[in-house]
Amino acid sequence: MSLRGLSTLRFQTPDLDAAIRWYTDVLDVEPYFQRPGYAEFRVGDYQHELGIVETSAASGAGLRTSTADGPAGAVAYWHVDDVVATAQRLVRLGATEHEPVRDFGGFVVASVVDPFGNIVGLMHSPHYLEVLDRKA
Repeated sequence: MSLRGLSTLRFQTPDLDAAIRWYTDVLDVEPYFQRPGYAEFRVGDYQHELGIVETSAASGAGLRTSTADGPAGAVAYWHVDDVVATAQRLVRLGATEHEPVRDFGGFVVASVVDPFGNIVGLMHSPHYLEVLDRKA
């Protein structure tokens, strides 16, 4: 058995309605699935899932909730065509810079913190583009 790919990235928020509005603006798409306390968006070339769970719903379902005073945890990087422009757009929409834009020899990365405390990684990766070329 092996890991076959990203299934769902789950973020947490104390205010699900506000998070749905924010991510609808960021992603330019409405959630495709909703139930009380939870919403999911399909994102990107491979239609990965971004799930947003309300903190109270997560706790009630027996899921761990964030206890960090600030941003914490693993950073999931989303491939974007222009890291600088995307980071600037997210900051205009209410995110805050977490890590500035850096170029690691063709891999350009940055991260922001959404208004709900989740880290959103941004990356322009030649490896991602190679996989897309092989799919075509």
